[in-house]
Amino acid sequence: MNSPVHTPIEPGILYFGTPVVLISTRNEDGTANLAPMSSVFWLGWRAMLGLGARSKTTQNMLRTGECVLNLPSDALADAVDRLALTTGSDPVPPNKQKRGYRYEPDKFGRAGLTPIAAETVEAPRVAECPVVMEAVVEGVHPIAEDDEAQRGGIVAIEVRVQRVGVHDDVRMAGTDNRIDPDAWRPLIMSFQELYGLGPKLRPSTLASIPERLYRGPDIERSREVGARVS
Repeated sequence: MNSPVHTPIEPGILYFGTPVVLISTRNEDGTANLAPMSSVFWLGWRAMLGLGARSKTTQNMLRTGECVLNLPSDALADAVDRLALTTGSDPVPPNKQKRGYRYEPDKFGRAGLTPIAAETVEAPRVAECPVVMEAVVEGVHPIAEDDEAQRGGIVAIEVRVQRVGVHDDVRMAGTDNRIDPDAWRPLIMSFQELYGLGPKLRPSTLASIPERLYRGPDIERSREVGARVS
């Protein structure tokens, strides 16, 4: 049987599907900013966030050194979409003006979401999100520094999670620290469109490894933070 042929194409973006994250931060005047993004991946209790270097979220994170990563479920697709084409930057940066963005000072109000106090950072949690992760900035890595046209425009921000909170309905029954993948329905961004997660296709061989074997030293560090704030 002949294999399918790969046809060369040049898509404008390569967003093949990642979870949506609502990043909450504090503005200079103490008000809250909330921004959707999906250029993210996790390793242990660390995350790498791909952001525009001049965005309000990036500026807030670099100034305060903290944020909350709020993970919406697929039931919150409408709320997330209400934040599309809005920015907390005033004036609106030229590159965002070209794409139709407008200034929105009340992101939570615009989305119809509820800010609640976090436990270890000043940035608020999103009450409606089933998963929230309070994090601090540990590193900033410029992207595309080799290209003069892109230099200074994109950064990858490394954050360390120091508190995880979840709604009880996504916890695995009979466990203290595990998420039930059959109950957790993340909102996925794929080529600028919002999707839910389909059903499990089959058991994974990797699932034979106990999750406790992945626990790293950042979890112990998070307990130290909890002791200081309690």
